[in-house]
Amino acid sequence: MLFDRLLVAPEEDSAERHSSEGLVIPATAQGPKRLAWATVVAKGGGVRAVNEGDRVLYDPEDRAEVDISGVNYVLLKEHDVHGVSQSSSDKGTGLYL
Repeated sequence: MLFDRLLVAPEEDSAERHSSEGLVIPATAQGPKRLAWATVVAKGGGVRAVNEGDRVLYDPEDRAEVDISGVNYVLLKEHDVHGVSQSSSDKGTGLYL
């Protein structure tokens, strides 16, 4: 990877979502813009705030997809990452934005 680029493996998002009350929300329902989670697979030399293996929050509308050996990945710039989830072993809140 070069510069401030990240290669991430997006988490599979099911077509249907469930509300906190248990109602099924179909994939065709229009709602607010949703962000998605992914795991960092590789990073460029200029990336400072994210490490390989971190779970990152990004906008799925602003992405470039790439297929490597039959596996779909997403290519992002570091500034396109909205948040990073820390592992449970780290002290703190568990999420920093």
